Amino acid sequence: MKDLASQLKQVKTVAIAGHVKPDGDCVGSCLATYNYIAAWFPQIEVDLYLEPIPNIFKFLKNADKICHCCERNQAYDLCIVQDCGDTGRLGGAVKYFDTARKTICIDHHISNASFADENYIFPEASSTSELIFDLIEEERITPEIAECIYVGMIHDTGVFQYSSTSSKTMRAAGILMDKGIDFSKIVDETFFAKTYGQNKILGQALLNSELYLEGQVIATVITQEEMARYQVKARHLEGIVSQLRVTKGVEAAIFLYENEDGAWKVSMRSNGRVDVARIAMNHGGGGHVRAAGATLEGAPKERIGEICEEIKEQLQAQALEG
Repeated sequence: MKDLASQLKQVKTVAIAGHVKPDGDCVGSCLATYNYIAAWFPQIEVDLYLEPIPNIFKFLKNADKICHCCERNQAYDLCIVQDCGDTGRLGGAVKYFDTARKTICIDHHISNASFADENYIFPEASSTSELIFDLIEEERITPEIAECIYVGMIHDTGVFQYSSTSSKTMRAAGILMDKGIDFSKIVDETFFAKTYGQNKILGQALLNSELYLEGQVIATVITQEEMARYQVKARHLEGIVSQLRVTKGVEAAIFLYENEDGAWKVSMRSNGRVDVARIAMNHGGGGHVRAAGATLEGAPKERIGEICEEIKEQLQAQALEG
């Protein structure tokens, strides 16, 4: 697979889907693909299935066309799954994947199981949005498509500061900027801007934090009660684990927040020495070497202790090798 255009020949219906609780890269990459097909292949019926997206992304073209419910019973000619490592993360949209005549997966997670008929998976890429940039013709990237791709790229690179950012990433960003997008406004309004409630919950998370392994790990927990107190939802917790990661002297950051069902969503970030993807996969999750997550049951302090033991094992193994 070298481009999207060749995959759309002889196709009349397309479904696009991403992972549950869509983030910036998921929303940006999926909408970029939707807008590309809608603009350049008008003969194709295309539908995009995602759970409700954060309000900050609703300015993107055709965000209002996203189907949040998977009630339609239709077998599509093609189902394109993006930024999703396995079918268990597709939510209700999995039925369109299961019944499609052909399936494609476009992703950059190292834990991806290559579960589609065709898989375009590059773990070294900064984002799935960067892969979409690679797959569509540069001359067909409209300003509206460019906005979508740029949003996805900045959110999965922390505005180009994470290690997955490459010179190729920056060249792509330059081309997108040349399409006439308001790139500084996109960064400010979708990445840096926070509500008062978000700032308060960040403060609470920092107050709750503790150091482990002689200061090499920082971890914090946010409960449903605390989220209700500050009137925030899970989608408003973006950025907390990244703020923990930049604490001086730490090798890894762990952030747990309580889901409505009592389970705990854990997000992990590494400063380089710790492979958090390996740890996440041990707990049924996945992600990247420096950014990964999973869903855990039980007492949060016990789960943090278990993760710290795995981090300790990695650090000790490196010490022996070095």
